Amino acid sequence: MSPPHDIAVIVGSIRKGSLTRQLAEALIALAPESLRLRLVEIGDLALFNPDLDEGTPPESWTRFREAIASADGILFVTPEHNRSIPAALKNALDIGSRPWGKNHWAGKPAAVVSGSPGALGGFGANHQLRQILVVLDMPAMAQPEAYLGHLGQAFDAGGTLTEDRTRAHLQAVMQAFAVWVARQAA
Repeated sequence: MSPPHDIAVIVGSIRKGSLTRQLAEALIALAPESLRLRLVEIGDLALFNPDLDEGTPPESWTRFREAIASADGILFVTPEHNRSIPAALKNALDIGSRPWGKNHWAGKPAAVVSGSPGALGGFGANHQLRQILVVLDMPAMAQPEAYLGHLGQAFDAGGTLTEDRTRAHLQAVMQAFAVWVARQAA
């Protein structure tokens, strides 16, 4: 058996205890053995400014870029903010794609899972992120789609996933992502 693929998990919400972080932790727990998932934090990244890449960039940028560069694939888990992706996620995408000519995202297979307390499940953020992945040269898994509405009802007060239907869907997403990453690596 080949070693597991190293997957960086980027959570769009930087709020501790957010539903999106609970969703990411559930996805990590449901991943098949062929994937090794690790959270890569984005909350400490200074706002993107090309001037900061002249000389020595911020340590948080260097740490983040190295974490992305070493990954075999990326799992994005995001909420929706005003029909868009959160500012912290956009900032991370920009930092990872620079300095010019050093796109750390390029060629990394990706999957996008979005969720919201409302009915639409982050549909707008999911598709906006997919548009950005095109310019970053990241092949995004198309199926199964993963928009999780009414996310607050899927977890108990301790953050444990309690809905069997949601668990089965997330497990199918992770199985498909494992196949997607292996296919892109071949």
